[in-house]
Amino acid sequence: MIRLKTPLGEEVRELNVGDVVYLTGTVVTMRDAGHRRAAELFARGESLPVDLRGLALYHAGPVVRRAGEGWEVVVIGPTTSTRMEIYEAEVIERTGVRMIIGKGGMGARTAEACRKHGAVYAVYPGGAAALQAEQVVRVLGVHWLDLGVPDAMWVLEVKDLGPLTVAIDSKGRNLYEEIYREARRRIDEEIYPRLGIK
Repeated sequence: MIRLKTPLGEEVRELNVGDVVYLTGTVVTMRDAGHRRAAELFARGESLPVDLRGLALYHAGPVVRRAGEGWEVVVIGPTTSTRMEIYEAEVIERTGVRMIIGKGGMGARTAEACRKHGAVYAVYPGGAAALQAEQVVRVLGVHWLDLGVPDAMWVLEVKDLGPLTVAIDSKGRNLYEEIYREARRRIDEEIYPRLGIK
């Protein structure tokens, strides 16, 4: 178990696939609509409203409600990361974000961007969104509310967010790809022959 705090730096390069991390500090949420908007801003030579250097980007669509003058996160759980695969490499390259958090894995372009820029992708267990909201200390800010509450960019202070399991490290390993290759090998070399399938 590894405890990290933002801003994240070169220590991220020491993380390996399978490491379990608890993160304290600033996390920014962004999912499909936010990634599309980010791509549009990058295409126009503009920046995001939050400097992501050294921070973690969380693929999540939280339920958030007004609490006095501020906001309160009611539930927050990871959303499927593969939907962001077409955008994530550019986000990593252009922003300096050091950790992506989500579920379900990401592909080769994201893995290469993590290797090149010293970032990691970590998976967060789904199905416990109410408990995970307890790891949010407070809402620091919000951008893009015009996209709707779940798709807005929420800037959160978190304490011991996790357990986060590193699934893509900055050394080129991708846990999901490794599991897929091993499963494919076992099907082809062990299961099909046993069933008489060529």
